[in-house]
Amino acid sequence: MGKWYMNRRIVVSFLLIACALTGRADDSIKVSAADMQALIRRVERLEQAQTNPQKLGYVDAVSGATRQVPKDTVKSDAAKVGQPTESKEPRRGRFTIGGYGEVTAKHCWYSNNYLRYGKNPEKYANDHYGEFDLPHVVIYLGYDFGHGWSVGTEIEFEHGGTESAVEIEEEEGGEYESEIERGGEVALEQFWLQKAFNRYAILRAGMQVIPVGGLNAHHESTEYFGVYRNEGEFTIIPSTWHEVALTFMGSTPGGWHYQAMFLPGLDSDRFNRKNWIKPGTGSPYEFKLANVFAGAARVDYTGVKGLRLSLSGYCGNSFRNTLSKSNAELDASAYKDVKGTVSIGSFDFAYKDYGVVLRGAFTYGHLSDAAAITQYNIAMRKGSVSSKQWVASDALAAGIEVGYDFFSISRTLADKHQQFYLFGRYDYYDSMFRYDNKPTDMYAWCGRHRAAVGINYFPIKQIAVKAEFSYGILKQGTRADGTRGKLYNDEPQFAVGIVYAGFYQL
Repeated sequence: MGKWYMNRRIVVSFLLIACALTGRADDSIKVSAADMQALIRRVERLEQAQTNPQKLGYVDAVSGATRQVPKDTVKSDAAKVGQPTESKEPRRGRFTIGGYGEVTAKHCWYSNNYLRYGKNPEKYANDHYGEFDLPHVVIYLGYDFGHGWSVGTEIEFEHGGTESAVEIEEEEGGEYESEIERGGEVALEQFWLQKAFNRYAILRAGMQVIPVGGLNAHHESTEYFGVYRNEGEFTIIPSTWHEVALTFMGSTPGGWHYQAMFLPGLDSDRFNRKNWIKPGTGSPYEFKLANVFAGAARVDYTGVKGLRLSLSGYCGNSFRNTLSKSNAELDASAYKDVKGTVSIGSFDFAYKDYGVVLRGAFTYGHLSDAAAITQYNIAMRKGSVSSKQWVASDALAAGIEVGYDFFSISRTLADKHQQFYLFGRYDYYDSMFRYDNKPTDMYAWCGRHRAAVGINYFPIKQIAVKAEFSYGILKQGTRADGTRGKLYNDEPQFAVGIVYAGFYQL
């Protein structure tokens, strides 16, 4: 490929001479300097497409390195000057390696005691603690077989190890319990096979990211300003949400990109007050239950320079996706008409130009039969997979962030491709936004405002050094004396981190 780049003018000249020799004798072939330059520009555009294949088709932050229309399905610019559009030689495969991750540290001027949201929060008002962590370390491997066929894999290590942990259970009197979230030592976050027919029609099957919300579709560490993932979406919906699914997707030349997915439903046994339906995507078993099904979709528009507008959504039942009781038992009980339909809608956007980055998202979700599911889960036997907690009928998360690259002012620094952003971010979210039959504000701590300011320094495009100060303002509620006011302690925090995200083709 390197020799082709070095000698493109020779190749172009040879093509022009070949055209002249094969023409009829009575044809007049005139090649001006302008014609030569135009053809060179066309070949250069073809080279750029070959070295940046993601520009040929739909791309987003999820395994973008292999989300492209294969070269042998795209007509090259050479066709415009009468050259063949496909090579007869065998096409070589392409291997992609990459990943993303974070190394973080934080100090929190509030308590991490499991009773901090209990009846006497003032007892923990002066507590503080610190953490060092590896929240996500992800290795991506992909291969393009040619003829439209490709495979992608992602292996994730959370918090520097396996997906097992010892936790303090709030519902069990503060007992220490060992928890296994997915029953495996390593999380296989993606494994899919894909067939691209053209840019308009791509089929994918396997474990893949469900791109509902701004965070799931753009969850790499360099795609948000905060040291940690955006707190609102990360709290109420799975992140990174991955399921075994069948997907149809594609893109148009006008900047429209679309995905439609068929996947198993969530498990309502695992819903809870703090994270709403988020735990329902996991499975404690060696398989994922699929007694009920769901659909998800996403549409992005990128036809305006620097701007992306996106709509996404999810809908599916969740109540019967369980091993706790058979369908026959449920049909004969008071729960025979309960479906637990989860509906989620989200709008997110991003703008980047003139040194400014602006991102935002609004996500709203509804769970039907939330009161019946709460009653069912609380009554489950001890030792079940259920957290036996209240679950809301409605939850929401809204957030916006803006940053300015001060290095864009300096031509010298801009030419070095370094960036230094000063940013601010605001979030509001509530995992118990609406609920049925709950008489008090005992779960007011599930809703909060969060404001943050910080910096992002990019010495190179793939690496960022981050620092952030945030302040969580918890929702007000009704006190024991009947007055309205603050029920819980606010949560200030300082965090730093170094993150990376990159994909490379071999």
